[in-house]
Amino acid sequence: MNFILGKKLGMASFFGPAGRAFPVTIVQAGPCKVVQVKTIEKDKYEAVQIGFEDQKEHRVNKPLTGHFKKAGVETKKHLREFRCSDSSGIEVGSEINVTMFHEGDNIAVTGTSKGKGFQGVVKRWGMHLQGASHGTHESHRGPGSIGMCAWPSRVWKGKRMPGRMGNDTVTIKNIEILKVIPEQNILFIKGSLPGAKNGILKIRKMEA
Repeated sequence: MNFILGKKLGMASFFGPAGRAFPVTIVQAGPCKVVQVKTIEKDKYEAVQIGFEDQKEHRVNKPLTGHFKKAGVETKKHLREFRCSDSSGIEVGSEINVTMFHEGDNIAVTGTSKGKGFQGVVKRWGMHLQGASHGTHESHRGPGSIGMCAWPSRVWKGKRMPGRMGNDTVTIKNIEILKVIPEQNILFIKGSLPGAKNGILKIRKMEA
């Protein structure tokens, strides 16, 4: 297996062998348990479902409680699914930890970006402010004209408008692991990752 679930703990500085400082994100990756293995014969596609972080049983609904008991796995707080090309050698109940990763590996990380709420076009799209004087009235941060009445007599699809910003699924590929601490299930990943502290991340090793 080349994937795992992790939790973003925060950011720090990491000094490489030559003394150069790198910004890193510290991630607690696993340990995770395989809860379900999906096959083409039964589910029409191949995937592995893994659970991360123990959860008290009374905090989980009855269908999920039965799902965990069927797998013989402790109740987990987070469940995620990873597609794979061959799931034949993966057993339900097996553990996944950071020992599969090594310094210098390139990985792809998927997370949910921070939600910004409803925002205007200046913050959401980086548009310029309108004039502060010369007739501009109560529309300094507005989008300005968004169309014409004669033709096309409508607003084009995809027009950049105010709306909800953030809270999107974001994937960053080809980022490097600078350090692995297997005793604490910690990864030092170069650069920033999507989401806030304690956000859940899907980590997959990139194929060479």
